[in-house]
Amino acid sequence: MKNYLKILMLCTSLLLASCGTKKAMIKEGDRKQAGALSNDSSENQSLSYVQKVYDQQVYAQNIVSDMSFRATAGDKTVSVPGALRMRRDKVIRLQLFIPIIGSEVGRLEFTPDYVLVVDRIHKQYIKGDYNQLDFLRENGLNFYSLQALFWNQLLIPGAVHVGEGDLSKFKVSLDEMGEKIPVSLKNKNILYRWDTNRSNARIEKTEVVYESPKRDTSKLIWNYSGFKSLGSKMFPLSQEFSFTTHANGKEKNATVRIEMDDIRTTSDWDTETTISPKYKQVDAKDIFDKLLNM
Repeated sequence: MKNYLKILMLCTSLLLASCGTKKAMIKEGDRKQAGALSNDSSENQSLSYVQKVYDQQVYAQNIVSDMSFRATAGDKTVSVPGALRMRRDKVIRLQLFIPIIGSEVGRLEFTPDYVLVVDRIHKQYIKGDYNQLDFLRENGLNFYSLQALFWNQLLIPGAVHVGEGDLSKFKVSLDEMGEKIPVSLKNKNILYRWDTNRSNARIEKTEVVYESPKRDTSKLIWNYSGFKSLGSKMFPLSQEFSFTTHANGKEKNATVRIEMDDIRTTSDWDTETTISPKYKQVDAKDIFDKLLNM
């Protein structure tokens, strides 16, 4: 448990860099149209399929579940029980507990306004405003991008939500063979790809890849499995995201796996964390810089 905050912050830092960077460039080859379909017909089919993917998103406003949490960064690993609480457009909260005893050892919280990491063991916390921290601002991080990843949805960088009017921005490779149909979006210099299931249009994998002009590459891969009904839709109870960066010529890797138990939609919980005055605030900018340069 001694090193859990360092691992958690390193995972958080790499994740933010993977999902939000503005300093990237990926070139994608042109796809040929299938068969003899006209452009209009092909575009209509693509739009229809993206609509089907879009329609898979859950209606729930709250998702609550106990979970097992495992994070690996370098040669360090944290594996603990925990809890996940998410309220749409409000918060994504991961709580980590001491095995058997059940006391909270740490908390990671994302809101539209700040990122909060609480270390219960050492009684300290990190709280950073998205608009004030250089690390977050320069990497173009948006809370809603993270929300879309956790909620198993399409995303458009910088947008609060993806609306039906945005669906034509996505490209679909309907001519792909097999059970997967890739859906992609290129936004400025970053390429997003969602591997969807041909039979039900569920997102089973999200991949974000970029390569800077200096050949520094980063990749985020987010896998979804164990789908279970949540209302009239399906939600993945197992999520594993791994991210790799090569910033400054040094490779950094981290993997996080979340295994949720029975999910609920209860709303009788607070979206804000109150910090005890006994806790010491650690400067977030310094922590991010230190971890990224390890």
